[in-house]
Amino acid sequence: MNPEFETVFTSLRDILRRHSKGLTVADDTPTRYTLKGGCHPAHKKPMDIAWIRVGKNYVSFHHMGVYACEALRDSLSPALKARMQGKACFNFKKPDEALFKELEQMTVDGFAAFRKAGYL
Repeated sequence: MNPEFETVFTSLRDILRRHSKGLTVADDTPTRYTLKGGCHPAHKKPMDIAWIRVGKNYVSFHHMGVYACEALRDSLSPALKARMQGKACFNFKKPDEALFKELEQMTVDGFAAFRKAGYL
């Protein structure tokens, strides 16, 4: 694995670990970390809430809170929005502490929005 990808993965995993109270760790490998929580409103089974995956060209950080909460998505900085792929994924090739700090706050706010909505 690319050494920078390993650093990125570790930093992003630490963000999710710090805020995983009440969630279930579904995957915890050197290339994937997944948190599940609550029940999907339509499928009635636990859903992935946030996960990190090491790919061939980048490390991706997925967070369903930003997908489900338009206000949260709108509050993202232009620099973080530039890292978005789709509606809930952010890609990184190297560490970026400023953006990681913003992702951490987004994680806190996203989990809070899911709790308020009754999904967690």
